[in-house]
Amino acid sequence: MNIYVGNLSYSVTSDDLRTAFEQFGEVSTANVVTDKFTGQSKGFGFVEMSNKAQGEAAIKGLDGADLKGRSVRVNEARPRTEGSSSGAPRRGGPGGGAPGGGRGRF
Repeated sequence: MNIYVGNLSYSVTSDDLRTAFEQFGEVSTANVVTDKFTGQSKGFGFVEMSNKAQGEAAIKGLDGADLKGRSVRVNEARPRTEGSSSGAPRRGGPGGGAPGGGRGRF
């Protein structure tokens, strides 16, 4: 079961996530998502638990719990939707969002 963990303090590490979730069962992976350029946490992460019942217990037990000073949001991760690689809204149309579409204006 893949679990989303949001509203993380920037000081939370992948090891901290693993430790928190291991109270509820076996953790396959635990990862805090970081910015690829700065290495700083983006404030969310994912935990994979091999047993669905243990994953559901972890969600119930940790949603709203305090982890390093922040009340975390925990729920089952949803798969990415088609065409949304970053989750950020797309801007503009042809021409990369430039006024007028970036066509024919010199």
